[in-house]
Amino acid sequence: MKYAIAHASRNGGRPYNQDRVAVARAPGALLMAVADGMGGYAGGEIAAQVAVDCLGSAFLREAKPTLIDPEAFLRRHFAAAHAAIAQAGAGARMKESPRTTLVACVVQSGYAHWSFIGDSRFYLIRKGRVVARTKDHSIVQELVDAGRMREEAVASHPLRNQILRCLGGPAAPQLEPAASARLARGDLLLLCSDGLWGPLTPRRLLNEFIGREPAHSLPQAMALAEAHGGADCDNVSAVAMLWHEEAVLDLAV
Repeated sequence: MKYAIAHASRNGGRPYNQDRVAVARAPGALLMAVADGMGGYAGGEIAAQVAVDCLGSAFLREAKPTLIDPEAFLRRHFAAAHAAIAQAGAGARMKESPRTTLVACVVQSGYAHWSFIGDSRFYLIRKGRVVARTKDHSIVQELVDAGRMREEAVASHPLRNQILRCLGGPAAPQLEPAASARLARGDLLLLCSDGLWGPLTPRRLLNEFIGREPAHSLPQAMALAEAHGGADCDNVSAVAMLWHEEAVLDLAV
């Protein structure tokens, strides 16, 4: 596979970082994941670490050299991560299970397969346009979908941190069906926590990545998010991957 990739995680304006980022490679496949530990509960960083570790270790076990079914893999191991988070919380004698959002993407055989829970996002950017984007499991996303507020107002809304689904907690998570898309040369995949997308308008975020290699665009986008987020900027974490192969003719996973 031919691609360029960059990933990073910063504290933003916070004293510690509850986000976690993972990239795992196999001979014929790539896994990318971003988890944002939820600060309203103790141990958010534990939940985020367990989530990315669970996906990463499973990917390295099963990608020989590719995954048999990438979408089933994501569904199965999101559920496994939820169980592992609950177990970690119980082992640490926490009063409540720690919780995290998670977005993950598997790339193999010229296709991207992704799933998510919470408000960490996946973007597929092609020829200067967002052609696929996850929709947050949040109160403000429901308001946007209902036409009661504009997308640009999400970052400043008082309920912007109210997440409706996550990994961890007492109830089994309601998981999204994984989605997929055939990749074309020049496609950019972006996985990020709300610390990156939140402070920037959709257009400003998009412009940071158009026509640039991830090694250059990602650090500048993160610095811009920190500048716009100010002293209270959330943790900023992301993986960006630029695809360098022509589109495949058939789906072969």
